[in-house]
Amino acid sequence: MQLKESIRLITGIASYNLKIIFSGKFIYFLLAALLFFFVITGIMLFQDEAADVDDVYGMLLFSGMLIIFYPVVFNIQNDKDTRMLEILFGVPDYRYKVYLLRFFMSLLLLVFLLFILAAFAWFSVVQIPIFRMVVQLMSPLLFLACLTFMLTTLIRNANGAAVVVIIISLLFFMMSEPLARSKWNLFLNPFNIPINMNLSVWMNVVHQNRLILGIAAVISLLWALMNLQQREKFV
Repeated sequence: MQLKESIRLITGIASYNLKIIFSGKFIYFLLAALLFFFVITGIMLFQDEAADVDDVYGMLLFSGMLIIFYPVVFNIQNDKDTRMLEILFGVPDYRYKVYLLRFFMSLLLLVFLLFILAAFAWFSVVQIPIFRMVVQLMSPLLFLACLTFMLTTLIRNANGAAVVVIIISLLFFMMSEPLARSKWNLFLNPFNIPINMNLSVWMNVVHQNRLILGIAAVISLLWALMNLQQREKFV
């Protein structure tokens, strides 16, 4: 009986937080991501040149950014709008469980959708390494998600945080061409191997890039949790 109650409780908590994640304008971002994916897929199918794995990576990366953007930016704002913020912050340390749970549920949802989109790309465009593709995609997407979460706790306003995230993403995008072969490139495409670079050297650059993004993601997430301690700034 206790096991059934625990399962029922976990299911109820997951169901409630999924409703929060899917609330608001998330559906529009999801539809935009799907529309972008299918439009680019259609273009790839009818163009003269055959699409490559690195093309699919860029397509999935932008789709993933659209999917993860809204649930992370409005993670705290949704509770503020529904007057639940005071209750959550009134229980010691409960806010960490709530917001971390939603954050990781958003990431799990992102991984699930990326696997579906990657499988569709494998079937329709080019045979890509699906698992490796998703793993590589999650490095920059996880960093952006953690950075966005941190900025929402610093700015304490979802719309303001959204503007800052967009500006930072645009700056990274503009720097992606000059830093195309650099380990500091956020949008480094591991499948776009330079012709005049040794493969082992390139793999080392990719490894360092993923390590930097992973460390930065952990620091951003911990910083966000520290900011959540300052209750008076949110309520």
